[in-house]
Amino acid sequence: MTQFDAIFLVDDDPINNLINKRLLSKTGISHHIKEFLGGEDALNLLKDVPDAHQLLIFLDINMPVLNGWEFLNKYLEYFPKRRDRIIILSSSIDFQDRQRAQEYHIVSGFLEKPLTLEKIASQLGPI
Repeated sequence: MTQFDAIFLVDDDPINNLINKRLLSKTGISHHIKEFLGGEDALNLLKDVPDAHQLLIFLDINMPVLNGWEFLNKYLEYFPKRRDRIIILSSSIDFQDRQRAQEYHIVSGFLEKPLTLEKIASQLGPI
């Protein structure tokens, strides 16, 4: 199982973040899980994270203020050298959202909510 220096949960729903944090803590893939109710907060904290640190970012695309697509664009602009793993975690079942996610080389997967251990394993390997 891949280990990460930290996991970022970027979702405007605090209940989703709480449930996902508990689920991810069971996997043991990181001891540091941070929740963000908006993309701007996550981007601001990322500025203080060394490029060498490997992060796993679960990103919702339907958020107010800064949506997931805008987050990805700013991420690419601000952090061209980072090599984090970004997985879209969305309630969207729109095929166009899946296609759009594939246009971003930094997005390694697209999962539909709710997050499960099986879905995590499908992206990261056996847990």
